[in-house]
Amino acid sequence: MGDFNLALVIVAIVVTVLVFIFNVYLLINYQHPDDANQAYFPKFVVVFGLSVAAISILMLPADVANRQACSNAIYNGACNLTLPMKTLWLVVYIVDAILVFLVIPFAMFFYEGDQEKTVGKRIKSALLWCGTSVVVCALVLGILYGVIGKVDFTVRHLSSSANNFPNDWKTFSSGQPCGDSTNHQCSAYTANAASESTWTMRTTFPEYVVALATIVGSVLFSIFGGVGIVSLPLGLIFSFIRRPKAVITRSQYIKEATELGKKAKELKKAADALRQEEKNGAKGRKWRKNVKAVEKELLLLEEDVKALEEMYPQGEKAETSWALTVIGYLAKLVLGVLGVIVSVAWIAHIIIYLLIDPPLTSFLNEVFIKLDDVWGLLGTAAFAFFCFYLLLAVIAGAMMLGLRLVFITIHPMKWGATLMNSFLFNVGLILLCSISVIQFCATAFGYYAQATAAQEIFGHTLQSLRGIKYLYKYNVFQIAFVVLAGLTFIYYAIFGWRKRKPSGRFQLAT
Repeated sequence: MGDFNLALVIVAIVVTVLVFIFNVYLLINYQHPDDANQAYFPKFVVVFGLSVAAISILMLPADVANRQACSNAIYNGACNLTLPMKTLWLVVYIVDAILVFLVIPFAMFFYEGDQEKTVGKRIKSALLWCGTSVVVCALVLGILYGVIGKVDFTVRHLSSSANNFPNDWKTFSSGQPCGDSTNHQCSAYTANAASESTWTMRTTFPEYVVALATIVGSVLFSIFGGVGIVSLPLGLIFSFIRRPKAVITRSQYIKEATELGKKAKELKKAADALRQEEKNGAKGRKWRKNVKAVEKELLLLEEDVKALEEMYPQGEKAETSWALTVIGYLAKLVLGVLGVIVSVAWIAHIIIYLLIDPPLTSFLNEVFIKLDDVWGLLGTAAFAFFCFYLLLAVIAGAMMLGLRLVFITIHPMKWGATLMNSFLFNVGLILLCSISVIQFCATAFGYYAQATAAQEIFGHTLQSLRGIKYLYKYNVFQIAFVVLAGLTFIYYAIFGWRKRKPSGRFQLAT
């Protein structure tokens, strides 16, 4: 079978099956009871979308392993029986784009449609919205591809003369690579700048779609990832700092529970008013703003109720519940400290390897290589972990900004209480940002992932694409990522240690 790596194919198939099973497990345990035994199409989209996102992250380590399968080839093109990684990358990311821009919006429109309408009318309404999106996206992509869908490669013409091959083998030495001890005429690296020229060619349409999707994802990744890389570990640490120190008395519990009950009645009244406005067709800007405000207050109310239950455990196993609460906060502290180490390593790597030219050191690239020397898959596993950590940071950043900014809809993921629209929103966010995470990792770990298909797509083609290359040439996304991480750290240093007080009286905007 030549250079074909049969073991890699078997591992890829097994991992794909395990990813699918794990995502089904997540869906079953996170779904809201109201969605049990229904909403099967959104559930399929959720499982399929999560599987595509996880597989896309794992494909980069697989790409590295696929490259290593050709390590004994005489030249790079001699190994043509390994996995067709470039084709697989394009297939995965075209599917990713279709899910993000077509399938998930359709599933959300269908799920959130008026339940009083028939299934046919809900499908018709969802198709109408998605059809409009398809037409707009097709026009934009077609125009952009026709006008600027080209890549500009800067090339330099190199040439040199060479001496006749020497008759005496003894004349060869390290100081005479070309048989000439004075001119080194075989070395063409001294060519002048005037020999540079631009080589222009049109990229393929699938690569162009991946490139534009990567740009959209990179904007979100820079914002959410930059915030989340700090809020993810510090949120856990400050949660431990703000933890309940002791069990409260029954009278305190009754007082706090009464206040929360009043707040719950206010929110129910506000929700009923908004539902009535929706039935009357008054779904304007003010209505959407009030809906988001109610969602935010409801989420904060649920957090207050959970905190109150922690401070006053009830039932026969009250002492056990309190012990588990203490252990849970200790676990958050440990995970937070580990997260700080990973976040600091990420930010330091971005600064010293990507933002400083030339890089001070390859840093994490060398770490992965040394781990591979210890055990073949250890470096690959660490590499995959760092990529997954960025995805977790994106989700953490989206949650943090969603609680504090009005224009971001809150879609929290809660064990046993997650509605399908929240599932679909988060899956879409993960899919959109996963493209950028892969591109970011392929660039940040360019030394470790060199000569891979991912680097060819995301390194050479994407960073040479006309109209887009300057965003990568000047490290716009990396700089935004680091700046937002710094601002988030300042925010936590000032406000993170403060314990949030239960919100007061809630009123709708008029």
